[in-house]
Amino acid sequence: MDPVDGGVDVVTPATSPPELSTVGPDFAVIHEGVEARRYDGLRPDADHEIEGFAFRTLPERGARLATFATVNDVHFGEEVCGLIDGSDMGPVFRSEPGDDPFPEVMNRGAVTEIAAIDPDAVVVKGDLTSNGTQEEYDAFLAAYEAFGQRLTHVRGNHESYYDAPFAADPFQEVVLPGVVLAVLDTSVVRATAGAVSAEQLAWLDALAAEADRPVLLFGHHHLGDPDSPEQADRTFGIDLADSAALLELSARRPAIRGYFAGHTHRNRVRTFGPTGDVPWVEVACVKDYPGTWAEYRVYEGGIVQIAHRISTPEALAWTEKTRHMYHGLYHDYALGGLADRCFPISI
Repeated sequence: MDPVDGGVDVVTPATSPPELSTVGPDFAVIHEGVEARRYDGLRPDADHEIEGFAFRTLPERGARLATFATVNDVHFGEEVCGLIDGSDMGPVFRSEPGDDPFPEVMNRGAVTEIAAIDPDAVVVKGDLTSNGTQEEYDAFLAAYEAFGQRLTHVRGNHESYYDAPFAADPFQEVVLPGVVLAVLDTSVVRATAGAVSAEQLAWLDALAAEADRPVLLFGHHHLGDPDSPEQADRTFGIDLADSAALLELSARRPAIRGYFAGHTHRNRVRTFGPTGDVPWVEVACVKDYPGTWAEYRVYEGGIVQIAHRISTPEALAWTEKTRHMYHGLYHDYALGGLADRCFPISI
């Protein structure tokens, strides 16, 4: 897995330093290079120190009612990782000749780990493919067919940009014990940025008004923020006017307790004044570093997000390489802080 010709080379350490990557209610995981060390049997909602990392486990508030998982930016069909048109940033990587394509490696690892928790539902939040082709979409379906009727998926900009005809449901509802999942198609044909239509807002308004349990929202694009210093927050996410409408709706419908996106390939949590402590979340991609899937545990008195790094040997070998993309800046951008990955959601 050498850098692609033309990419900017960087010197990479033999082994990356240890990282406290995941904290749940009763476990923690430390990654060091291609090694993952999991510590089970921890006391929930308590302070711990392991291998020099101090942290607090997530709370378990009452009986667990449901468990579900999400992934995003799975990118079946992608051949080069880290390539940006018109940019000389690097390094960029591709799978070695004879090896399985890296999207297959990463998604196979994600499916294996998600299946191990036997979730009640699995939501895939867009960018199912790289180029919006039927062949790539069929590869995605084949990889995730193990979840059967538990699988809900929606397109992202890698589908809508090419006007692909699949996964374009404007809204989907998944009802689980203790929670309702509302999945929105935020993608726009021939565009990279996103939008939310008046029809979608009306559907969501009615759903949230009638809900007898917390509602969590899922879509591909993150919320646009006109006050953000980052251009991507103003031009790359959901249209600013549509974002304001979604924020206003969420502020007056207290059943809505969070919005969870992909698209940016990073872990990040933001809050906005009108919605108080409601998290507006971005979850990192499957296809490269840190190689993420998210677990959600629904309890009687709250919900927790637990972001996992895909930890099959093949996946860790790939993400150990791709953490060094974009002049070595990708690691900090994509991983985010622990509080961006693993946190409680109040209900």
